[in-house]
Amino acid sequence: MRLLVVGGAGYIGSHMVKRCAAAGHEVVTLDNFSTGHRDALTAGGLIEADLADRDALGRAFAAGRFDAVMHFASFIQVAESVRDPARYYRNNYANTLNLLEAMLAHRVRRFVFSSSAAVFGEPQRVPIDEAHPAYPINPYGRSKRMVEETLADFDRAYGLRSVALRYFNAAGADPEGELGERHEPETHLVPLVLRAASGRSPAVSVFGRDYDTPDGTCIRDYIHVADLCEAHLLALDFLAARDRSAAFNLGNGNGFSVQEVIDAVRRVTGRAVKIVDAPRREGDPARLVADARAARAVLGWRPRYHALDTIVAHAWAWERRQAGLE
Repeated sequence: MRLLVVGGAGYIGSHMVKRCAAAGHEVVTLDNFSTGHRDALTAGGLIEADLADRDALGRAFAAGRFDAVMHFASFIQVAESVRDPARYYRNNYANTLNLLEAMLAHRVRRFVFSSSAAVFGEPQRVPIDEAHPAYPINPYGRSKRMVEETLADFDRAYGLRSVALRYFNAAGADPEGELGERHEPETHLVPLVLRAASGRSPAVSVFGRDYDTPDGTCIRDYIHVADLCEAHLLALDFLAARDRSAAFNLGNGNGFSVQEVIDAVRRVTGRAVKIVDAPRREGDPARLVADARAARAVLGWRPRYHALDTIVAHAWAWERRQAGLE
């Protein structure tokens, strides 16, 4: 296929571009480089444009037909979304609407959307399956939910077929060491702990040790970025074969606590990690774990890198490069 990867210079997007090219697809990245990195583009063409620029989107689609679009260009920081909801609704929702309308204008009818477990809000049961009620509790989660609802409407009205993939906690790095996570500021646990191990950060904060979990710290479901990419390729196959829309939860189905992640980093790196205990953060559930049986059954998805030590080891190889430890 000829694929447009929106946000292909970011963390997950850059891994996706590399994987699509390896699978034989023709890949074009569209990115405005507000958070992405030019040197993360390892394959394919580039259109430097902003989703807010409807004319630029029109030119991008008019330049050559795409068989499908993958979307990775959302803002992702929950706390920032609470402080500045307008920014999140504008980029994550309004700009996505611009993209969908450009697709319709140029008869592109297949769309894979990077959604989030944040669409569910506070879990009513764990693990969380696709039938779990969706009541997001912050603007970030609401922006993702709004897109999902719009996709359902566009399916019914216009025949635009989509797959929404709800990530739990993306982690890890390219197994070949070519790509990795470079958010600024960084908010994800695995790279934060690794920065403390490499010396790029003085310590890592643990927000609460009094949760109803075995060691008192929050439990999250970590999924390797390479396994996320495989799910996206399978979603493309699903759209081509089934011609219908769907949504799937993506996770290991096994949660790891904050303390277990810290212990894994110490084990893999052989280095000390300084910890600073801090109060709970508002809105942090004790457990967030995915029920990904639907993705396995319908898409045929089989995560390869499910061991926590493997996820940490791949991320550590990348962190060593960033810290100049090689």
